[in-house]
Amino acid sequence: MWIDTHCHLDAGEFAGAGNAVAAQAAQEGVSCIVIPAVECANFAPVSDLARLPNCRYALGIHPMYVAQAQESDLRAVRGAVAQAMQDPRFVAVGEIGLDFFIPELSVGPLRDKQEHFYAEQLKIARDFDLPVLLHVRRSQDTILKYLRRITVPGGIAHAFNGSFQQAQYFIDLKFKLGFGGAMTFTRSLQIRRLAAELPLEAIVLETDAPDIAPAWLHGQRNDPGQLPRIGATLAELRRMPIEQVAQMTSANAHAVLPRLALQ
Repeated sequence: MWIDTHCHLDAGEFAGAGNAVAAQAAQEGVSCIVIPAVECANFAPVSDLARLPNCRYALGIHPMYVAQAQESDLRAVRGAVAQAMQDPRFVAVGEIGLDFFIPELSVGPLRDKQEHFYAEQLKIARDFDLPVLLHVRRSQDTILKYLRRITVPGGIAHAFNGSFQQAQYFIDLKFKLGFGGAMTFTRSLQIRRLAAELPLEAIVLETDAPDIAPAWLHGQRNDPGQLPRIGATLAELRRMPIEQVAQMTSANAHAVLPRLALQ
């Protein structure tokens, strides 16, 4: 069985059909889908979807939603996390992090605000002893700088596309690295090399659906049912039996997200 550690099942692209999409993914062998929140307004939808048998959820404010967020939203995150600790379907703080790919977010006041929201949400994770689901687009070094200052019990660097050195820094901090659809493109040489050569114990799988579609769905909507085929790509790159990749990546997800075992 497979675990999709990062899937926005509540996204508008699914047109409210998240239940059916999750059910189809289960039929494809996806035993668990982790749904991260992106802003306070979708905390309720992601927790509602997590009532499905193969779904779990995380709560946090995504860096691309920080621009419209208020300081009061950080208090709302802390309150929501405190309440969710009683819910066995709740597994992490996320999606949080930094995005320096978008020019207007990477400089000036918006960069400062991103870093502030990231640091404050790391503190929430630290205080509740929770792992984090990290958005690390073109921001790995700054992400790591804060992780060295604010200790959390690990997490996942989602859609990892850094260097081998950066990967090792994350691994040393008890993080797993998320690989998904980008790995299926033959031109994605660095991502495929990372997937092939990093310790398998450091890798988890994800779809980031509806985004980051694999090569066979290029330009189309991604969905969590694609995860087994994405996993097959990882098995091919590593020249390993697909069953072993499914078992190991699922074990890695449980190791880094221990609350997955609560149900």
